Amino acid sequence: MILQVADKGIKVLELAINPDHVHLFISAYPTIPVHKIVKRIKGRSSNILRKELPELLRLPSLWTHSYYVSTIGAASKENVEKYIEAQKGV
Repeated sequence: MILQVADKGIKVLELAINPDHVHLFISAYPTIPVHKIVKRIKGRSSNILRKELPELLRLPSLWTHSYYVSTIGAASKENVEKYIEAQKGV
């Protein structure tokens, strides 16, 4: 587990940060709506980044409202983790 978001049943298992987007592999309770998961992660990360980098305080927003979500479906957890790992540094 890389990050746990406020003990709300959301765990970021893997992540890759690219210049214009972020890949996250998340485990969450199926009762939590996806839009609330995204909102919580974007809000928490914005808070942390603004505390660490005060120059970001002058920006009205760090994140756009857009996001893409997909379930792993027939892919194995290991394949998804390998894909995200391969995205690091791309």
